[in-house]
Amino acid sequence: MTANPLGLICAIPDEIAHFGSSFTETATRTLAGLTFREGALEGRPTVMVESGIGKVNAAVVATLLAEIFGCHALLFSGVAGGLDPKLGIGDVVVATRLIQHDYGALVEGSIRPYQPGVPPLPGFDETHGYALAPALEDKVRTALNNIALPAFDAKATGAEPRVPTIHFGTILTGDTFLNCEATRERLHRDFGQALAIEMEGAAVAQVAERYGIPCLVVRSLSDLAGAESHMDFAAFCGAAAEGAAVLIRRLVAVV
Repeated sequence: MTANPLGLICAIPDEIAHFGSSFTETATRTLAGLTFREGALEGRPTVMVESGIGKVNAAVVATLLAEIFGCHALLFSGVAGGLDPKLGIGDVVVATRLIQHDYGALVEGSIRPYQPGVPPLPGFDETHGYALAPALEDKVRTALNNIALPAFDAKATGAEPRVPTIHFGTILTGDTFLNCEATRERLHRDFGQALAIEMEGAAVAQVAERYGIPCLVVRSLSDLAGAESHMDFAAFCGAAAEGAAVLIRRLVAVV
């Protein structure tokens, strides 16, 4: 087991709040106007930071965690919008592939995705996405076997309280909050039945790839990325974020 710490990123206060008593803080350090909290999460050395929203903010903190703190892996815990209509608010998605859906060439009204850094022009490789290493995915699946997520508020279903479910699959990243049913359906279809959409994960994965370290992104669904997503996000963000934090606390032992 490496002595180097884990790097844990959350974008907003609602996400980082759920680590509360499970994180023991020993020191803080301010870099680029951001507070990096050094300590231990579930007994593992960890540097935790609230990045702010968006790909650039996420890339800044990911780079500092890797370069300044020497983190041996980067984790992201937070919320996302659901793309798959079979999922519900409160369900949790573990990213097995992360894609920056807004990087590429705009062709006939749609973006043709390319890997960030590759010229988005004809003749260049159009392969894209950052995949979770199979060996790490196996460890994650084993660690989460039979884990119990907290029941989610009945207001999310309009009926009985429900226990969220855990899913593995593709998460999309882009610098827009998705509040459009038609775009939700298109992204779900065009990106291989992608499960969720958010604003930071694939940027963290891009930095992690540069540094040759693992990246693990876990997202709870705070909304379903449609016409009412702005209202659902405000109502359910805080409660939904708990599910991702529960999984991350279990997974620090295997990353």
